Amino acid sequence: MTDKVIKTNFQPAQAAAEKTNEPDVEPESAPFISAEDILSENEDLKALIEQYGGKKVASTLQKAQQETTLKPFQAELILLQKYLEETKRRMIILFEGRDASGKGGTIRRVTRYMNEKHYRVVALGKPSDAQRTQWFFQRYVEQFPRGGEVVLFDRSWYNRAMVEPIFGFCTPEEYKIFMKGVVGFEKDLVRQGTILVKLYFSVTKGEQAYRFNRRKNDALRQWKLSEVDLQAQERWDDFTNQKYEMLKRTHSNHAPWTVIRSNNKHEARLNAMRTILNSVPYERGNQELDYVPNPEIVISGSREVEQMEAERIRRGKFTY
Repeated sequence: MTDKVIKTNFQPAQAAAEKTNEPDVEPESAPFISAEDILSENEDLKALIEQYGGKKVASTLQKAQQETTLKPFQAELILLQKYLEETKRRMIILFEGRDASGKGGTIRRVTRYMNEKHYRVVALGKPSDAQRTQWFFQRYVEQFPRGGEVVLFDRSWYNRAMVEPIFGFCTPEEYKIFMKGVVGFEKDLVRQGTILVKLYFSVTKGEQAYRFNRRKNDALRQWKLSEVDLQAQERWDDFTNQKYEMLKRTHSNHAPWTVIRSNNKHEARLNAMRTILNSVPYERGNQELDYVPNPEIVISGSREVEQMEAERIRRGKFTY
């Protein structure tokens, strides 16, 4: 029988000792590149900084980087849409929240690369005189998706739970009827196969005031301001009370609310996408993506109610 030679990494103590006495050879590091070096090689960037200032350019670059981080999730949304088309399933996403809470910007990012033939964004205005005589849900039902389509409501039937009672656009009786009937309406909708996602974007009072101020002073954003918007800060507590009642009474197992903390627009958009993707059993394309919503940004409706109640006990009123 021939002897087998077994090779090991074991080194005699003397050899190991000798090796430790050898001078360490540091790996070659990447050459340092200063900001001055970058600017000297990029005249266009230098000109932009001189024209707009370093802060403005840095902010623009940061936003561009943030948009890039959304793209893998936007690619997944395309696969989600393909799943709906193949299975002929219907999907409705509700975007609710205070004015300037980031609903519109999130909708634009969600739909940016989707197939326009298979999604619609619905933002209904004031009901006509004829619509006022109809069943309240009728004008929303008329906008519901066909098989294989997703409809995104930029505000929905929950106007009756928030805006309408605050500004007197509905009677107390109409509000009462809505709050009693909406849970059953959504339960029937889900039971018949529609995927329903309800997102509430939550912004702080200070951040809302900052965004309103930007709109007032930016010619490209002034169109976003309405009479209702201008009263949003004055009626802050009224909206908070309505938010509490809405979440408490309309959060259900079959149609739960998901609250998105939206002071940070990018984080709100990213985590809204995660929430939407997790609501559909499509086959994921990118297994390396982090699909878990940030618990600091995404909160269940029931948890939000608990936190609001605790805050009311602690401070004597709601503060969210």
